[in-house]
Amino acid sequence: MADVKKSKIFQQSTGIPAKDACIVLVKTEWNHAITDELEKGARRILEAAGVKKIITYTVPGAVEIPFTIKATWDHSKKKNRPDAFIALGCVIRGGTPHFEYVCKVVTEGVTQLNLQLPVPVIFGVLTVENERQANERLGGVHGHKGEEAGQTALKMIALLESIKKD
Repeated sequence: MADVKKSKIFQQSTGIPAKDACIVLVKTEWNHAITDELEKGARRILEAAGVKKIITYTVPGAVEIPFTIKATWDHSKKKNRPDAFIALGCVIRGGTPHFEYVCKVVTEGVTQLNLQLPVPVIFGVLTVENERQANERLGGVHGHKGEEAGQTALKMIALLESIKKD
């Protein structure tokens, strides 16, 4: 079980170009009460870091997240391209194998985008057994996964900038 207290995720990195960054959040309509809270957490971190351009797109479900990220990248003008994407969703196990299919598709889609796009794509999709587990990841015993996704985006932007300078 992941324990945010064992992570250095919220220790600040130097050189985060937050004020000039454009970060796109793609969140699902499914389980909207949870995904709205994930978005609020990510925005809280990004805004605190000074990010001024945060764009949110809402999609029907988790399977549509990778398409929307790729379409956003492909249709953005070079000077206005996002510096990072954050995928936000919540897939709750039901009584059918649908859960496994959706989790596999969205995970593989985000992984492929991380390898194809020249900017980071952060995986902020909860894959949980029930709503209680989701709520534990919205500021409960497992931290706030939306905040973690926002912080991860900032750190990955800084890392990419560092790599480009080498």
